[in-house]
Parts: sequence; C-alpha cells; structure tokens
Amino acid sequence: MNTRITVTGGSLSEKEIGLYVDHLKKSHPGRNFESIDIKLDGEYVDLSYKLEPVHFERIRRITGYLVGTVDRFNDAKRAEVEDRVKHSVSCSLCE
Repeated sequence: MNTRITVTGGSLSEKEIGLYVDHLKKSHPGRNFESIDIKLDGEYVDLSYKLEPVHFERIRRITGYLVGTVDRFNDAKRAEVEDRVKHSVSCSLCE
C-alpha cells in the first residue's frame, strides 16, 4: 500500500497518524487508500481520503449467455453476436 498522508493545521505524532489510519481501515475493510488528508482545527480533526478504484469485469448478457468477453465464443456464436440488432435509446429531455 502506497498511501500519501498529509497533515495540515498542526502536527501529529506517528502514533496518532497510525490511529487515524487504523480507524479508516476499519471503516472500509478490504479497500486501499490513494491518499489520506488529516486537517487539524483546534480540538477538531477532519479526515478526508480517496479510495483506490475497485477493478471489476463488465458482464453482459449476449445471445442468452452471461459473458465478460466473446473471445471464447465459437464462429457461429460470434456471427450471432455480429448479427444482433443493436437498439439505441433516445431521450427528448437530454437534448
């Protein structure tokens, strides 16, 4: 984990920073942080953070199958995909 931690408005010990980071990790289990900003304002502490994006594979329903890609389809199934009628959605409010 390569998290950028910034403290503004004062200074904190490494132990205090670690406690705030642990708090955020408990709030977002299994997620990694790109950055954590700790802003000190008197007795108040404001924590801002940015989470790393979660990788996901897009799954679509194509010709009756749930697939991410069509690379494992045979020639007949690929032809079926190419012959599909693609419908567009129009929106009169969007114009």
